[in-house]
Amino acid sequence: MGRYTGPVCRQCRQVGEKLFLKGERCFTPKCAIDKHRAAPGSQRPARRRPSDYAIRLHEKQKVRYAYGLREYQFLRNVKQAQKQPGITGQYLMQLLERRLDNVVYRLNFSDSRAQARQMVMHGHCTVNGRKVDIPSFVVKAGDEISWKESSMAKDFVKEIKESIPKRAIPRWLVLDAEALKGKVAALPEEQDIGATVDTRLIVEFYSR
Repeated sequence: MGRYTGPVCRQCRQVGEKLFLKGERCFTPKCAIDKHRAAPGSQRPARRRPSDYAIRLHEKQKVRYAYGLREYQFLRNVKQAQKQPGITGQYLMQLLERRLDNVVYRLNFSDSRAQARQMVMHGHCTVNGRKVDIPSFVVKAGDEISWKESSMAKDFVKEIKESIPKRAIPRWLVLDAEALKGKVAALPEEQDIGATVDTRLIVEFYSR
């Protein structure tokens, strides 16, 4: 199955929360969650208690939509997290946060993860001076993320430089706004992720 190409605001409405998939639009009154609280589809849903499966599926879909992953991509990260010692859910979120497209987004180099993914795939970003065009590339502590030298003259990069800062930079990242460079100071901890996610439900969904 290919990547979802429909309206991303529909995904926010489906999970009933802002996933900030449209960048600055999500902070304006035009946000779909603020305008249409009801889930897409029937406007008169059945009044019944959701099943345990539905609750776990909802939590999984919320994270998958937020990071823009296909099901098999998300499952691959879950399996990798299950092989690690410690708490599976925490390691899963750490893996997702360390994706290059997410790091580019967290450094305010883009308005959304989708835009960050496009920038990475087009070869505008480098890790430790080497071009990396794989959005799922996992960064390590000490890695430096910057723009390719030929991309620094692009108009959109100049606009990015003028608009920083917009969102707060996580503590595990360090940003040099003048040079448009970021560094992974440490691996993200649970309190650094800032997402309202019950990872226990996600682990249970795949353990059934």
